[in-house]
Amino acid sequence: MTTIVPTSEEDPSLAIVRFTSQLAWADAGPEVAEPQVSRLYREAEESIIDHRWLDLVTLMVTSADLVSTKISEKDLECTYTIICSLVKNVTSPEEVLEMVKAIASKVVQQPDDKASLRLKILFNLYNLLDHPNARFQVYMKALELAVNGKVTEYIVPSFKKIDSFLKDWSIDIKDQREVFLAIAKVLRENKSLAKESLQFVTKYLATFSNEDAQVLSEAKEEAVRAIVEFVKAPSIFQCDLLDMPAVAQLEKDPNDAPVYQLLKIFLTQRLDAYMKFQNANPEFLETYGLAEEDCVAKMRLLSLVDLASDETGKISYASLKNTLQVNEEEVELWVVKAITAKLVDCKMDQMNQVVIVSRCAERDFGQKQWQSLRTKLAAWRDNITNVISTIQANKVTEEATQATSGNQGLAGR
Repeated sequence: MTTIVPTSEEDPSLAIVRFTSQLAWADAGPEVAEPQVSRLYREAEESIIDHRWLDLVTLMVTSADLVSTKISEKDLECTYTIICSLVKNVTSPEEVLEMVKAIASKVVQQPDDKASLRLKILFNLYNLLDHPNARFQVYMKALELAVNGKVTEYIVPSFKKIDSFLKDWSIDIKDQREVFLAIAKVLRENKSLAKESLQFVTKYLATFSNEDAQVLSEAKEEAVRAIVEFVKAPSIFQCDLLDMPAVAQLEKDPNDAPVYQLLKIFLTQRLDAYMKFQNANPEFLETYGLAEEDCVAKMRLLSLVDLASDETGKISYASLKNTLQVNEEEVELWVVKAITAKLVDCKMDQMNQVVIVSRCAERDFGQKQWQSLRTKLAAWRDNITNVISTIQANKVTEEATQATSGNQGLAGR
């Protein structure tokens, strides 16, 4: 196989042009190939002399793309390393951006060929750049390549830094939405990352606040998808979707109102409400790819949480049996399932047939929950203040007692 061997006298970019063009025209025969190779080489030389770096990059990536399937990973990486390095020759942000678009668009064009290496090339290009918008464009192409090339595992770790990236890029709300949706699409490729996928869809939906109805309507599809993902996920029992304007708009849409109603049931109501909903909408679950058995199981756990949130801290077995719509012998099984899912901390008093709850999860953390938290923190603050006051008072009393005892001792002498 032909390998790149640049000489000390030849510019690395020209060596790449010679290598790729010779390989691209190899099957045409010497009489056709040699003039074409010479023409491309001459164009590259002229671009270097005139500092037309965008033209040079365009020429190089076109040739590199034509031969990418014919060369080794090492040669492809070397080729793009030299191509990417050309962005350092330019100071104009606009020209850098155009060069980046030219490179990145070719790198992602054949995702089935050396996908992990292509992703590495984009990462290397990203690290060469100083311009925030150019970095953003490269990252978006990397997300696209990760999905199409089925190499999402290499980009998922970067999602932990996304808040830092957004700050560095200084992009507007529209671009932020694009990022959140692209990341959610990557995460959907892995079923074990359903929770993380929902988090980024939620971030996307949270960017819509006081927009008019037309702008909000852009989020309808993702709002429906988020609700379905939440309902379908067996290990996600809490979300912040209910009060978001992008989600709440569904309630007024005749086509999407049932989806919003289902979310409301899963976050605020019990199994009996779900059963009524299902009976009234018999084809709903199938339409959205939901399984009735899974929905009932999740609603039983959420109904148990609702019972556990009672301030008395006790749930009778009879109440559990009726609310969960299970046989008496299944009551403890569902309590154990709730404990395993970390929805409740409790003890089962079999003799008295009650469950004693010490902690339970919140199904929805909205205004009511914030107010409750505020009240608890205020009470905690007051208790701490009282404890400090008591300690200080005891300290003063103790010091006074010691002083009195000392004075009495001196008087005795």
